[in-house]
Amino acid sequence: MPIIPDIKDWTWVLQRPCPECGFDASAATPATAPRIVESMLPRWRAALRRPDVAERPDGNTWSLLEYACHVRDVFSVFDYRLDLMLREEDARFPDWDQDLTAVEKDYANADPAKVSAELTTEGEQIAASFSRVPEDQWGCKGTRSNGSEFTVLTFSQYFLHDVVHHLHDVDG
Repeated sequence: MPIIPDIKDWTWVLQRPCPECGFDASAATPATAPRIVESMLPRWRAALRRPDVAERPDGNTWSLLEYACHVRDVFSVFDYRLDLMLREEDARFPDWDQDLTAVEKDYANADPAKVSAELTTEGEQIAASFSRVPEDQWGCKGTRSNGSEFTVLTFSQYFLHDVVHHLHDVDG
């Protein structure tokens, strides 16, 4: 059964803490991103070993496996976008349809062990990328296809909320 696409604009998390997961983006920076991401990876690996990893809790919610695939791809897409922001003035992010990606990559039938390894690799990669960003580049800009504008600072905050929120989704 297909999941109803999430069309909400989550950029509001840059203005106030998320009432669902409790994440406060104002406390995050590119410098804190590596530690936060790296602290999540063991929890994802453990979650991907659960016997019910591929079971959806209901018809409108991804399984833990599907969330893990999404987070793996978020790590990859955001790493690419971070690189664009640092290399190009006023970078423009190519569109990414996360729901189409879930179907095309068949998230629901992925191998949990393979996803665990890939999620770890991609998580370590983006953590390393954020660790190399000097503070004088936190103001570099990028724009999403829907017009949402970010600096490297707000991009890191938005990114961290996304991945923290999804771990909350599967832990909750």
